[in-house]
Amino acid sequence: MNMPAIKPEVLPVLLIEDEPAVMALVRATLERSGYAVVCAESGVEGLRLLESGNFLGVVSDMRTPGGVNGADVHAWMVQHRPQLASRMVFITGDFANEETVATLRNTGVPYVEKPFLVKQFIAVVEKTMGKPL
Repeated sequence: MNMPAIKPEVLPVLLIEDEPAVMALVRATLERSGYAVVCAESGVEGLRLLESGNFLGVVSDMRTPGGVNGADVHAWMVQHRPQLASRMVFITGDFANEETVATLRNTGVPYVEKPFLVKQFIAVVEKTMGKPL
């Protein structure tokens, strides 16, 4: 008797972005490319989701409200989910800020600069997390 093929679990990408228009664009871009997406509007909410869920990777704005930014999320992942820390992509429009530039340099996390081209963004995500199943 043939057993039905078991489809591997499709893990979602965690998207942490506080600007609704940017979140909608990035979510639609990821979903059109075949990724499942779970959204968080702040780093605090993102950490709460990371503590309890499994994710393919994380796309995070560098600056989010609530006292937890993208660098804080990455630092938490390095300590608590090291296998996931290498599957993170930052999105930022804050290159005038020396702290942002230093964080990008120090973490080595791939990033895309706002405004970005959809093809450029997806190329970075696929290189970092792999293509969706």
